[in-house]
Amino acid sequence: MPAHAGAGHGACGGMRATRQVTVCEHSMMHSSGPAVSSQRAVRRLAVLAALMLVGCGSTARLDAIVAHRAGIPEASAASVRAIDALAQRTGTNLLERHVAETAQILGTPIVAGNSARLLVDGPQTHAQMFASIAAARDHINLVSYIIDDDETGARLADALIERRQASVVVNLMYDSVGSMATPTEWFDRLREAGISVCEFNPVNPSRLRRAWRVNNRDHRKILVVDARTGFAGGVNVSDVYAAGSFGSARRRQSADIPWRDTHVMIKGPAVADLQRSFTDRWTQQRCADLGDTGRYFPELADAGRLPVRIVAGGPGHETADHYRALISAFEHAEQRILITCGYFVPDPGMRDVLIRAARRGVDVRLLLPSISDFWAPIEAGRSHYAALLAAGVRINERTGALLHAKTAVVDGVWSTIGSTNLDFRSFLHNEEANVIVFDDGFAAELEGLFARDLDRSTEIRADEWARRGIVPRLRQWFARQFEYLL
Repeated sequence: MPAHAGAGHGACGGMRATRQVTVCEHSMMHSSGPAVSSQRAVRRLAVLAALMLVGCGSTARLDAIVAHRAGIPEASAASVRAIDALAQRTGTNLLERHVAETAQILGTPIVAGNSARLLVDGPQTHAQMFASIAAARDHINLVSYIIDDDETGARLADALIERRQASVVVNLMYDSVGSMATPTEWFDRLREAGISVCEFNPVNPSRLRRAWRVNNRDHRKILVVDARTGFAGGVNVSDVYAAGSFGSARRRQSADIPWRDTHVMIKGPAVADLQRSFTDRWTQQRCADLGDTGRYFPELADAGRLPVRIVAGGPGHETADHYRALISAFEHAEQRILITCGYFVPDPGMRDVLIRAARRGVDVRLLLPSISDFWAPIEAGRSHYAALLAAGVRINERTGALLHAKTAVVDGVWSTIGSTNLDFRSFLHNEEANVIVFDDGFAAELEGLFARDLDRSTEIRADEWARRGIVPRLRQWFARQFEYLL
């Protein structure tokens, strides 16, 4: 798995579904990119070995989750005013309908009064994260699937220790598989500085604090600073993000492939839901006592005008909100669906909702990877191309970068950025976190980013795809037999 997507793929076992939202990515020319680092190879082998140990039980039917419908909750007066103002500006009722459908399917109101800033690739994301960490005055809560022991990891350690020495409370959670290659000494240094460090679902049974659930991974990338600034998306803590993906290839060494990813920074009342995602999993994992959690949930003033909904959860949650929110948005799309996704291995329900949308005239476009650090997920995703293309779905594969972003835009008003891939693992086995933004301006930014990626991609044409050779067909068929495990 890619260093950052290790937990972003389908898996097998009778696990309960999670809740979350995101995107999809993919590829046609090459099944794998440049040489994979030994660290990423170790992570992938560890996950696959763990999945084999778990075995394949009866898989939860994701499409059945959508049958649950909650009554539309009572929205706050501020939310109603914000949504009305946005709807009037767009001149349509599309935004109102998407807000109502999302609120209904999730059973909770949308939170207004937020700001959201789109962050593209690692350099921009890390710059904002480190700036927020440096400005912390009360607490820092951080969870990342991968924390590498490299230059970026060392910078993070120094920044967290410096804030702890300034009496800022620091809590850090990392995934046992995602950060498997990071030496224990890296985390011990933080503990010695007074930072609370928690390993999610330790692979080593001797470090377990609860039942051994090696198949469940924490794929979230959340940072909350002083309860007022929150980050979420696909970017982990690693040097693979050191270069942006839109620069000139001549400025990079040929052996280096840039990672294309997307993150979002939010401020306002919705940050409390990101914070809750962190504290809930921290408590569920029986990490060190957080003490009085009141400091993590102060009254938050409005920081903007945007209605926002955080969708976060995992196997420990009773509902798969992230899956249901995506299905609902795609099912109710009227104009266009633009999906960018690092790992696209859709279950039948997800594939069929995209096919139905295209057949009723919605412009459905998938931006997927053309290279990856493991061949199987990309080929399993390609095994679905023929059915999607036949229905009118347009598919592009990003070139010149390893696509890892997970975003979607629907009808120019509904947007999501997060850690969720469109695959079985994200929907059934991982802890994930996504941010849904209801705003035409933010959606336009994300659509502009989609257009930039399209300029650096190759479109998969139905007639050309039908003429592909026997070898790629066999590869795709074989990979698809294991799509629950990927």
